[in-house]
Amino acid sequence: MTAIGQQPEIDTLTHLEDRIQKAVALVHLLRKEKEAALHDLAAAQELCNESQETNAKLSEEIETLRAERHQVRNRIEKLLGHIDELGAA
Repeated sequence: MTAIGQQPEIDTLTHLEDRIQKAVALVHLLRKEKEAALHDLAAAQELCNESQETNAKLSEEIETLRAERHQVRNRIEKLLGHIDELGAA
């Protein structure tokens, strides 16, 4: 009679043991996934920082080129003005 009474307890204990093992495996898997996600995040942040630095450098270069273009345009307009004066004289 005690053997029959112990069978449900053993099944319950075995079931509980299986659930605990699955939970431990799941926690281990989730920790690995978290670690990988944090690594990916760090890499993405580094790429973002590099992109922002590149963007800042390119913006500066664009402004420099615009200023140079403006200077060249003014010089050409002056030269064209001188040529017009020669033609009018």
